[in-house]
Order: sequence, then C-alpha cells, then structure tokens
Amino acid sequence: MKAYLVLARPFTLIGPALGVVSGALTALGSRHYARGEFGWDEFWLVVLTAVAAAVLNVASNSVNQIYDLEIDRINKPERPLPKGSLSVRQAGWFTFVCYVFGVGASWLVVPDPAFTTWSERASAPLLAHECFFLFLLAAIMTLVYSVPVLGRTKRLTLGANLTISLPRGLMLKVAGWSVLAYVSHWEPWYIGLCFFLFLLGAASTKDFCDLDGDSRGGCQTLPLRFGVRKAAWIIAPFFVLPWLLIPLGVWWKPDGVEPLLSGTAELLLGLGFSLILWGGYTVYLILRDPDALSRVENHPSWKHMYLMMFWAQIGFALAYIVKF
Repeated sequence: MKAYLVLARPFTLIGPALGVVSGALTALGSRHYARGEFGWDEFWLVVLTAVAAAVLNVASNSVNQIYDLEIDRINKPERPLPKGSLSVRQAGWFTFVCYVFGVGASWLVVPDPAFTTWSERASAPLLAHECFFLFLLAAIMTLVYSVPVLGRTKRLTLGANLTISLPRGLMLKVAGWSVLAYVSHWEPWYIGLCFFLFLLGAASTKDFCDLDGDSRGGCQTLPLRFGVRKAAWIIAPFFVLPWLLIPLGVWWKPDGVEPLLSGTAELLLGLGFSLILWGGYTVYLILRDPDALSRVENHPSWKHMYLMMFWAQIGFALAYIVKF
C-alpha cells in the first residue's frame, strides 16, 4: 500500500482537487449560476468531482511512471517501479482502475437542477454531461503525453507543455465550473485561459533538474533544446503576463454592460496584482542564477509555481463566492 501511495504522488493531487472546488465555487458566485441555492445536493456534487479529479491525476502520474521507467532509473531511482517495489503489471492495473473511476464518476455530474437524484443525473441527456466530456478529453491528453503509440508528446518541446497545461490549466477550471453551471459562455474559458498560459511556461520548471534522464529518454524538453539559460528567459514571462488577464477581465465589457468577469471587482483586482508581483519575484529567482535550476532538484521557482496556482484558485473562489 505504501508503494501505491508513493506511485500516486499525493502532493500533486491537491492541485486538481482544489481546482475543481475553486471552479465550482466560482460558478456558484457568477451570474451564470442557475440552481438557486447551495445545499447538500450541490455539496456532494462538488466533493465527487474533486475526488474524481484527484483520482484521474493519480492515473496520469502512474501511467507516466510506467512509460518513464528507464528515465526514472536515472532521475528518480527511489520511485516504486525502478526500485522494484511494484511491477509494471501491478502499476498498469492500478492505472486502469484509476482512469475508469476518475472518468466514470464524472458521468454523474450534471449541473441542471431538474435532475435531483443520482439515477436521474446518470440518465440525463448526453449534452447535459459536459463535465464527463471534459474529464474524458483530459484523460486522453494524459495518455497522449506518456504513451508512445499515442504520440508521447512528452518527447516534444511544445507538445509536452501543451498536453500538461490544457488539462491541468484550462480544462480543470472549466470542469470545476461545469459542476454547478453550464460552460456555454466565455467566462469559465477566460478564467481557464489564465491558468493555461501560466502552466504553458511554468510547467517547464520541473524539467531543468531532469536533463540527464530526459536526454537519454529522447525527451526534447525546453532546457535540453535551448539550453538552461535561454530556456529560463523563455519561461519567465509566463509567470507574470497571464495574470494581466484578470484586471483586463474586470474592466472589459464585451456586451457594453457587464464585465467579462462577474466576481467582486476589488477582490479580483487584488488577486491579479498580487499574482503579478509574486510572478515578478519568481522571475527574479529564476533569472538571477539560471544555472541553479539544473543544479537543485526542487528549485524555489518550482515551489512558487505550485503556491501561485493554489493562491490563484483560492483567490478566484473568494472573489466569486462573496457574491452568492
């Protein structure tokens, strides 16, 4: 059980679960929330989806370690597969079960208040299951990232970052929103865009300390392709520029009446500017000694990337929930 727990990488599960909860609370306080109230029914919908997102991330972590076995023998020899604590077959069955549960559970998530029981939600019309299709697409992307026969985009510079930032950035936020409101309008996608652009660059922070294994595994990560220093300058803007979209969304009124972001303007502006300043500090840490990114296993910028993501998720939820 300890080996399976290590395979799951528990720390990485906080982000997906928090992202779903944040997305749901953001929808709850938006102008698009249509359920009227928030009771136990809505609470359990959010809990189920958050657990499903965490389990789906377990599946993603596991399948990645299966196909990264030779790389991990160099970069992460203490992990269960290279260490021999688990066999590839055991990890494969564990991955399969997690994918089935993670995606399957999302079928029960329907935001329409007309469907009040689990059985009614399960038999709801196909188009009502927006959350399921978002989870399914995210699951496919995680497989495309790791599995050679599906393309293994991990070996491609831009392809790797796209297949990380789309499911974990854009789609995670929209999936959380789809728990309590439909996604057929711009607001959830615009919010998800902030997280997508952030991860598109910031996700590369994990690649700087894995140069040896990634090189032998044929993965052309950003620092391998462009060198450590140039790669550091490439990812730096992604810690700051995406958060400019938050004040822009507060001030921009596409219909001439309502701002694109319907949360509390003051809180959203505070969130946006705090992330811009935080991102600027992280850029300073990266650029003052770019070579340190490849010398230290967990560079401070990696920690700040996760903390910024957590703060952004919490900040959006707070900015919207006060309007409910």
